[in-house]
Amino acid sequence: MQLGLIGLGKMGGNMRERIRAAGHEVIGYDINPAVSDVKSLAELVKKLEGPRIVWTMVAAGRITRETVAKLADLLEPGDLVIDGGNSRFTDDFANEKLLKSKGIGYLDCGVSGGIWGRANGYGLMVGGTKANVKRAMPIFDALRPEGPRDEGFVHAGKVGAGHYTKMVHNGIEYGLMHAYAEGYELLMAKDIVEDVPGAFKAWTRGTVVRSWLLDLLVDALEKNPTLEDVSDYTVDSGEGKWTVEEAIALDVPMPVISASLFARFASRQAISPAMQAVSALRGGFGGHQVMTIAEGQALRIGEADTVAPAPRAAKKAASKATAAKAAQPATKKTAARKKAGLKKAD
Repeated sequence: MQLGLIGLGKMGGNMRERIRAAGHEVIGYDINPAVSDVKSLAELVKKLEGPRIVWTMVAAGRITRETVAKLADLLEPGDLVIDGGNSRFTDDFANEKLLKSKGIGYLDCGVSGGIWGRANGYGLMVGGTKANVKRAMPIFDALRPEGPRDEGFVHAGKVGAGHYTKMVHNGIEYGLMHAYAEGYELLMAKDIVEDVPGAFKAWTRGTVVRSWLLDLLVDALEKNPTLEDVSDYTVDSGEGKWTVEEAIALDVPMPVISASLFARFASRQAISPAMQAVSALRGGFGGHQVMTIAEGQALRIGEADTVAPAPRAAKKAASKATAAKAAQPATKKTAARKKAGLKKAD
């Protein structure tokens, strides 16, 4: 079978090779000429024999919508477009409507597997008509993991259902990752636990919390037991946010996934306005000391166990002395190295 594949980045490039390894012909297009098989979308369409199947694997949002619009003008009635990116499910409705007006079919496909998918296969969640799914099944079978089809592939429902299912999948992923992360922090904080990486590795067999995500965390801790110099700034693809928005719209309680999403937002704040307000309120009703930013950061980096109230003039002088260190990330290298079983550098 022939397939046109648009977008040959980390996912798309590996997908091209896995599909080729299954014996199919893939003609790929990417804006990077070093990895592209053709120079333009027009050339891609021209090289495919009709009726064509074209799979888009580009950034969600405007770029995907523009790509689908260009394909609507280039393809012919009877052709089929599959969007395998992380598009919002509502975009699928507009894409299908546009392509249908030209006699072109449409499927949306949520794809999970990351950079490991080329070797292990990809989890696929598809939305669209049964006829279009059946037509593209040889490609889906090439991409999914080996074994029973229903353990790596689902025709989830109508157009939009594939991306909707993938959206919820990613929301669950947020919650799972944050649960492991909180467990890591608690173990690192307790002085009687001396081998935190070993504890996580021991969970990978026989326990109820074993998972591929756990395996990936174990791998990361074996390479860097204290996660030294790893920034806590965490981005999101948008799907966790869409999941929470859907939960609100449908009155579905979702405290775990919501909390994990908000934790990512908090990770991007150098200073938390909310906690500044809490500090000011504590000072107002209880007379508790309201520290300067420099004094608070001094506590974070271990310069002082307590901060005694100081006159305003003294605070001004102290803030200059700690300004440089205030910009440094908080670390607990000694305790962390002890927990990881590491010796001090000579």
